[in-house]
Amino acid sequence: MPRAAIVLPPREGFAPGRAGAIGLILGMLAGAGSAFEQVVVGPPQPDLFAGTAYRAIAWPWWPAPLAIRYAHAVAAELRRLRPAIVEVHNRPELALHLARQLGLPVVLVLHNRLDGRQAALRAELFRRVHVATVSDWLRRDTIGDSPGANATVLPNPIDLATIPKAGIRADSILFAGRIVADKGADAFVAACARALPCLPGWTATMIGADRFGPDSPETPYLARLRADAVAAGVVMKGYRPHTDVLAAMAGAAIVAVPSRWPEPFGMVALEAMACGAALAYAPRGGLPEVAGEAGVAIDPGDPEAMAETLVALAHDPARRAALAAAGRARAARFALPAAMARLDALRRDVLAAWSRGHRHPI
Repeated sequence: MPRAAIVLPPREGFAPGRAGAIGLILGMLAGAGSAFEQVVVGPPQPDLFAGTAYRAIAWPWWPAPLAIRYAHAVAAELRRLRPAIVEVHNRPELALHLARQLGLPVVLVLHNRLDGRQAALRAELFRRVHVATVSDWLRRDTIGDSPGANATVLPNPIDLATIPKAGIRADSILFAGRIVADKGADAFVAACARALPCLPGWTATMIGADRFGPDSPETPYLARLRADAVAAGVVMKGYRPHTDVLAAMAGAAIVAVPSRWPEPFGMVALEAMACGAALAYAPRGGLPEVAGEAGVAIDPGDPEAMAETLVALAHDPARRAALAAAGRARAARFALPAAMARLDALRRDVLAAWSRGHRHPI
């Protein structure tokens, strides 16, 4: 069985209660059935996702940026591990370093847009590694104006076996995610301040913090928003483990995803649909590819219109039920077994091209 080495970003958690979005996704994939022996390589972890093979690396302490020290340590570990193929997540510089040093096929899976410094590496990236993106929107954004460049779309998976069974749904509107301006957290509070007076008996809740993890700091943005939330009647619960987030989604009538920035994918929207909540989302970036027709559009730039949409949805249980059914059906398209099959197919294609002497991406 060929071995695939899956390389984490240097600060990524890889355990329940400590993983960010990338860690959660890789935990699903690394624990799933595959035609490849999957080994995750990353920083030391106090505990791990069950059913995953993990190689913890320690990087040297000589004076250099963390990214450089981590890249050298990963390369050394991969020389010992001797995988058939290497997958690097969200670190273009690391993917290029490994491609230059190891003489192995490298796949770079992008979960976010290239920043300005990374964009300068675009030509070499497409020449040396195979690029995959989590949405077609991100694929087009990544390619930019690079002639002849292409990338594979690998949508994020969802493990439907972990989705809690919904019971009686509360009359509640939920926001789940990082509490930052890009995610539209303040737009949610502003919309709820207008909506809740029109919805007797309804509640609004926010789960999340500035970062992933219980040690997320209090920021000036959070402090200001907390005061606005109290005035609006919105309950802020702070960071919660992923299982608690899914349970909250399974019990909420409406989940709002009012992102201002173009989400490269939109995992919260996918989880909300799988949990059977009615989805209200900002149709930007990759979110329309995830939601399709299984959600209603909201504009975080117009809290008044957003409030009107939430009130209308709250007053229309038949519409919410239809959205819930459509959302579950839509989420099934992203189920983990299908995602694993797509990933294994890409691995086989890259290895086949490599064996034919193609040292450039397929």
